[in-house]
Amino acid sequence: MNKKILIVDDNELIVEVMSYILINSGYEVSSLPNGDHVFEEVKSTHPDLLIIDAIMPGMDGRDICKILKLNKATKDLPVIICSSEDNLDAALTQDGAPNDVLHKPFDMNALINKVAMQLAA
Repeated sequence: MNKKILIVDDNELIVEVMSYILINSGYEVSSLPNGDHVFEEVKSTHPDLLIIDAIMPGMDGRDICKILKLNKATKDLPVIICSSEDNLDAALTQDGAPNDVLHKPFDMNALINKVAMQLAA
């Protein structure tokens, strides 16, 4: 069975590109355009990995990550935060930190390697 990845990003083009790359790498991919229903989606579909944009309208991706990581039921869900912010690496040292970060614009191989590393852990 293919590993399931949930992408949460308000940029439709980014979602399309990531989905294309990951589907062609053998993953099952679903997406949400914002964080409004991410907790319900995680609970109902049980993704193996979450890729989430750091900055979105409504709930910030870093806040979503923190809530997931501090929740006993979802603390082990690997999360990759992505953004074009320069200080994104600082998110790795905060409470409720993501497992990894992906800088936008991203390299296709970086995306594939980071996903594979998180799913192998």
